[in-house]
Amino acid sequence: MSVSKLEQLIIAAADQEASDLHLIVGVPPAFRVNGDITLADEDALTTEALAGIAFSLLNAEQREKFEREWELCISIPHEIAGRVRVTLYRRNGSPEISIRFCGQRIPNREQLGLPAKIDDLARRPNGLLLITGPTGAGKTTTLNYMVDLINSERRCKIVTIEDPIEHVHQNKRAIVVQQEVLTDTHSFSRALIHVLRQDPDVIVVGEMRDQEAIAAALTAAETGHLVLATLHAPDVSHAFERITGVFEGSAQRQIVVQLANSLQGIIAQDLLPSADRSRRVLAYELLVANSAIRNLIRENNKHMLETTIQTGGKDGMILMDACLYDLYCRCLISYDTALSRARNPDGMAKRAG
Repeated sequence: MSVSKLEQLIIAAADQEASDLHLIVGVPPAFRVNGDITLADEDALTTEALAGIAFSLLNAEQREKFEREWELCISIPHEIAGRVRVTLYRRNGSPEISIRFCGQRIPNREQLGLPAKIDDLARRPNGLLLITGPTGAGKTTTLNYMVDLINSERRCKIVTIEDPIEHVHQNKRAIVVQQEVLTDTHSFSRALIHVLRQDPDVIVVGEMRDQEAIAAALTAAETGHLVLATLHAPDVSHAFERITGVFEGSAQRQIVVQLANSLQGIIAQDLLPSADRSRRVLAYELLVANSAIRNLIRENNKHMLETTIQTGGKDGMILMDACLYDLYCRCLISYDTALSRARNPDGMAKRAG
C-alpha cells in the first residue's frame, strides 16, 4: 500500500462520514460508520504494506519512540478530512494503525445531544468539571464543545494539555494556548504543575491519568481556575472511585475534601446506535455539585449518590437509566439498546413495559 492509497482511504472514510479507519494485517481496510465496522472492497493488508505506511507517517523522533515503546499516538492535519488522530501499535510484532477523524468543525449542543445544563457548567468561573465515559463515547468532542463555548463568550486565557491535539481552536474572544504531550511537554502531570505560571483562567486536561495529574488538577480548581478534564470511568460513582482510589490514608482524605470543595459537575456519557441505525445518539448521566452532593462527597457516602441525582432534577441532574428511558420514549433508540445499556435492566424493563 502506498501513501497515495492511504490518502484515498482517508478521503473514502470522510465521504462515508466514518469516525474511524482501521488498518490491520490480514484484513481489508475497515471503516467504523455509526458505530458499526464495515470492510472496504479491497485486498487484505500485508505486513510490509502496513509497515511502510506506518513509518512514512513518522519523523525520526516519533519513529524512535515507536520502536522503543511499541505504541504511539499522534495527530496530523488533512486538507479534506480535517485533523486526524493516528494511533500506532504492534500485533504479532507488526505495526498496525487506527485512525480517528476529529473533524474540522465543532457541532452545536443540539447536534451533539448535550443537555442545556452543560452550558451553565462551562460558564462557571472556577472549579472542576469532569467528562467521563468509555473509549469512543465522545468525551473529547464534548470537551472541545465547552472550550469553544468559553472561547466564544469570555475574554480569558485558555490553556489546553492534550495527547494529541485533536481540534485546533482559533482565538475568538479568548486566547487559546494548546500544548501537546511529547511535543510541548513531557507529561500531563508536569504540564499541570507549570501551567499555573502561565496566568490561565481555564485549564483543559485531555485526560487525568495518574495521581500527580489528579492532585494538580484539583489544586488548580481550588485556587480559582476552571478546570475541564476527561476521565475513563463508566459512570459518576466510578469517577469518584477513580479519583480517590489512587490515594491512600491522609492524602486520600485531603483529596476528598478538595473534590467536595471544587467539583462543579460530572457528565458520564455513552454513544448508542439510533433506532434506525443511521447515526449514534448520546446518552448521559449528569451530576451537578449542589450542597447535598458536596456533603455526600465530604462524608464519603458515595452509595447515596444515585438517590441524590434522582431527586436533583430541578438542578438539571439525571441518571443514565432515566436518560435511556427518555431516548426510548422519543423513539431515538430501540428497546433492546435501552435495556442492554441500562444500569438496572429489570427496572428499565418494568418501566418500559
